Amino acid sequence: MPELPEVEVTRREILPVLVGRRIARVHTTRPSYFFLTPPRTLIKRLAGRTARELVRHGKYLQVLLDNGNTLVLHLGMTGQLFAAGTKSPRLLSANQRGTLDPDALAAFKPDKHTHLRLEFADGGPDLMFRDTRKFGKVLLLARGKKDARLEKLGVDALNATGEELFEAARSRRIPIKSLLLNQEVIAGIGNIYADEGLFLAQVRPTRAASRVSLEQCRAIVDACRRVMLRSIETGGSSISDYVRPSGQDGGYQDERKVYAREGGPCPVCGARIKRVVLGARSAHYCSRCQK
Repeated sequence: MPELPEVEVTRREILPVLVGRRIARVHTTRPSYFFLTPPRTLIKRLAGRTARELVRHGKYLQVLLDNGNTLVLHLGMTGQLFAAGTKSPRLLSANQRGTLDPDALAAFKPDKHTHLRLEFADGGPDLMFRDTRKFGKVLLLARGKKDARLEKLGVDALNATGEELFEAARSRRIPIKSLLLNQEVIAGIGNIYADEGLFLAQVRPTRAASRVSLEQCRAIVDACRRVMLRSIETGGSSISDYVRPSGQDGGYQDERKVYAREGGPCPVCGARIKRVVLGARSAHYCSRCQK
């Protein structure tokens, strides 16, 4: 699932494709749980609008429109945002569930998984939102309207402080990793960066949140920020379906220390990386380095 770094890379690369351009036409697939706003409403209310700004909070993207409305996008687990003409081997074939061959890459056309396509008045490349599993979300908010999904989000992970994490942790007995994944506490951290951040902070993911000190909370928040900034710098983690809007893979997956490396050697001490399940989510750690 795209986490904060992948969504931030997407935001940066989509900016020139979207901001400042007037939407001429909107194309959608049939109504489904992908659309929090019905397709017919999107088609009617987005046409003629110009994107003024593209911002991110946690894993959510928000397109601020010229009439004060906001188009909210969430990539879900397999969502991909890219411009028409992008050549990427990670655009999955709808039929083969594999990568498209080189000839098909150059001629990729919207398929049944391309749920939202924005066509622009300047005749430039369309913007596509493709999602094979439809766990992504599209929502159009009228000026001044609020949405519970956004309102309940905690502080963005890049702006979080150790004090905020400590305040949330001090009365909770759940594992500290489970708390880090709670988007109402800190928005944007997912499995990859929770594991990597806890490893750098030398805190075991299974430790009860209430047993994590203020100093350790500061170390965790700082470590998570460092790994996420590094991931943004390298283009994010292309482990499954994530592809940058440019069509390139991210590079952070090659720098992982513990995530999805069960049985491999710890890069610090050489001990075997362990895996446990916490609330139906995997956690990877070094039992020697992390206490």
